[in-house]
Amino acid sequence: MNIRQVMTNQSIGFVGGGRITRILLEGLGRYGSLPDRVVVSDTNQEALERLKERWPLIEAAPGNNALAGAQRFVVLAVPEAAIAEVAAQVRPALRPESIVISLAPKITIAKLAAALGGFARIARMMPNAPAMVNTGFNPVAFSPVLTDADKRATAELGVAWGCCPQVVEEKLEAFAILTSMGPAYFWFQMYELRRLALAFGLTNAEAQLGLERLFIGLCRTMAEPGLSQEEVQGLVGAQPLKDLEPSLVEAYRTRLEAVMRQIKP
Repeated sequence: MNIRQVMTNQSIGFVGGGRITRILLEGLGRYGSLPDRVVVSDTNQEALERLKERWPLIEAAPGNNALAGAQRFVVLAVPEAAIAEVAAQVRPALRPESIVISLAPKITIAKLAAALGGFARIARMMPNAPAMVNTGFNPVAFSPVLTDADKRATAELGVAWGCCPQVVEEKLEAFAILTSMGPAYFWFQMYELRRLALAFGLTNAEAQLGLERLFIGLCRTMAEPGLSQEEVQGLVGAQPLKDLEPSLVEAYRTRLEAVMRQIKP
């Protein structure tokens, strides 16, 4: 059975029509697995109109979180500060078979279940931007009340977004910093490297392929058994940015440790 068949007669509601909803809708659309019914609620009419321009068949529900909450999958794509208010609005509309997928750091399954009046059919996911092109890393943790069938149904939905490994809930915030926020640490550098490569005479296709293989190779070399960090970093003779490494490492540590303190439940 292909993913299109799996999503037939399914429905999904997005509470929040912003950036992450656009990413996830694009991933579903590119994969050919948009459920038969897609409802998006938001108080921002312009955000809904932009989504309708891209996906005319979705149902826009301005300010109607209950309608989004009445679907088979209910994605809470709002900041943690808005979770309590949103939970109160979707709670009466949830169906017995609904699965609520929260994308918010800091709000645990237990806290969300309490905000939903005891409804505990919950998954928490930390998606990242490459989900838009079906290559994301999107770790997910499940409530103990969800069955194996529920987990499979969520996995069938998530395959359009890339890799969705099941993890323990306590690790989700660490993954949020590593993988959800991770693209922001590197994309500006990659765009500058590509710009320079073009200036040095490479074609766009050559530069893009080089960057892709570079980052795949970096990760695989780091994972090679028996090679220490010093050995790996010593594999390249010319290191024109080496004098900047201490300040960059310090920036990573101080800023990301501060972020972790903010989002840790």
